[in-house]
Amino acid sequence: MQLRYSFRLYPSAGQRAALARAFGCARVVYNDALRARETARAGGLPFPKTGDLSKLLITEAKKTRERAWLADVSAVVLQQSLRDLDTAYRNFFDGLKGKRPRMGPPRYKSKRDSRQAVRFTANARWSLTPGGKLRLPKIGDVDVTWSRHLPSAPSTVTVVRDSAGRYFASFVIETGSQETLAGSPAEIGVDLGLTHFAVLSDGTKIDSPRFLRRVEKRLKKAQRDLSRKKKGSANRARARLRVARAHARVADARREFHHQLSTRLIRENQAVAVEDLVVHGLARTRLATSVHDAGWSAFVAMLEYKAARYGRRFVRIGRFEPTSQVCSVCGVKDGPKPLDVRKWTCGACGSTHDRDANAAVNVALAAGLAVSARGAQVRPAPVPAPRGEAGTHPKLTPTAA
Repeated sequence: MQLRYSFRLYPSAGQRAALARAFGCARVVYNDALRARETARAGGLPFPKTGDLSKLLITEAKKTRERAWLADVSAVVLQQSLRDLDTAYRNFFDGLKGKRPRMGPPRYKSKRDSRQAVRFTANARWSLTPGGKLRLPKIGDVDVTWSRHLPSAPSTVTVVRDSAGRYFASFVIETGSQETLAGSPAEIGVDLGLTHFAVLSDGTKIDSPRFLRRVEKRLKKAQRDLSRKKKGSANRARARLRVARAHARVADARREFHHQLSTRLIRENQAVAVEDLVVHGLARTRLATSVHDAGWSAFVAMLEYKAARYGRRFVRIGRFEPTSQVCSVCGVKDGPKPLDVRKWTCGACGSTHDRDANAAVNVALAAGLAVSARGAQVRPAPVPAPRGEAGTHPKLTPTAA
């Protein structure tokens, strides 16, 4: 499988200017190609192919006065911009055919977009220097902060500038079966929530860090300061950068928490089961801020790809499975319960359940995992013994017929 490894870049002032030119040239080629295809569609003409667009908008355009500055950047960056447009169209048409979730048609890019990126393939002849720097064509040797070793030689590198003004190098790595972990007898179900981020079927409860909620007041103040600045001024640009950096710190902390927890669950368990949550539906309720702060979709995506990477089993059960309504001891469905009911007693067997722990056990059982309610705070309530079993049983004295 292919993975991405991201590392922080620290380009110099001249290298930042060169990267800005690369971002701008890639954006112009993308918009020119999109305009050419939309014009052909509106005129009922055949759809222009990528090869024809490359010759017209890159090779021939460099010879004109209006687009002569395209020669200041690597030609690979411009070619990859056309491939990005092909991917955008393919995703749009696949959504119309039902092959993937529906998405809108490709849109024009703006220099004010919060994220700018260019991609270098092997044809661009980029390399890693012996001193640990990233050598990019027509940009130079850029300082990289290496937080880990790359497991194999990367095939491509994407340079990204985010909304907070930070630069990153994203390497595409091909991994194989050498990363498969040794087998583990443990299997676990995971119930995701807001009070606790995750409750496991073995009774473990993981508190929700609530990264956004903890800095909400600080973010509101920064946003108010931004709204009071004059549009187009340098003060507004600095205020916008402060807001973006505050949100970036929250996103980084949340991503780190997701990575640590997902890696731990995958390493310790042979199989992991989760429920398929309707996040976009919950995000339209009064719990929207808390739902987005939890980041369930990103966490489940990490579990899925790490399970495939390390040879584990990942199971996603249906969203209509009544995990909070079924008793994990006797299997009787006890009906829906409001969110404020955190503990309940089964009317059939008398077992007292913690709502989240019982749901985690049911998630595992619905996935066919060999788990039980061990440590899941399931407490049998006192039930009167049947009359025939009460007390002792003295020996019966035979009677004469």
